[in-house]
Amino acid sequence: MSVTQPANSQNPYFSTLETLDARRSVPARQLGLPGPDDATVLRLLQSASRVPDHGKRVPFRFLRIAGDARLALGEALAAITLHRDPLAGDGAIEKDRQRFNHAPLVIAVIAVLDPGDTKIPEQERLLTAGCACFALLQAAQALGFGANWLTGWPAYDPDVRVLLELGEHERVVGFIHIGTPAMAVPERERPDPRTLLTDWSPA
Repeated sequence: MSVTQPANSQNPYFSTLETLDARRSVPARQLGLPGPDDATVLRLLQSASRVPDHGKRVPFRFLRIAGDARLALGEALAAITLHRDPLAGDGAIEKDRQRFNHAPLVIAVIAVLDPGDTKIPEQERLLTAGCACFALLQAAQALGFGANWLTGWPAYDPDVRVLLELGEHERVVGFIHIGTPAMAVPERERPDPRTLLTDWSPA
């Protein structure tokens, strides 16, 4: 796809569009050391928190999974899998054991959905948390890291919610895996915006 560049492409803000256009998802298995240090993590989260938020509810929070915690969570996932299916194959069990053990840092983005908030629809608050996931991906790449937004069954599992000590009205929107890319991710085919755009007109 080739779209003609706008006339104001020399505007300094145009580089922001180029950054957006350059985003890639790096496979979690290809994310290694070094990961962001503590100060960099906070800088990433500063950008990730700057998202549309109707009503200023801040309906999300971040849960860091790093170091030995990644291994402990993987062991717990493997145990859950084996408990539910004693005949589960070694491959499936090992996949869950290693699920969080590739990237040096995983940030779980947690949607905080207060059911008592009747003014702002839950859907809008959930979308705000989703925006935080995407903003975190962009921030990580802007600082030279690779990142991947993953969910999988652990994001929706009630036992994992207990394991992560989530509140009754909290849910995992995504696990953002962050690290240094071990490979250059090739571009893939992207949708042509001309095929996605229609114009509404009154009947």
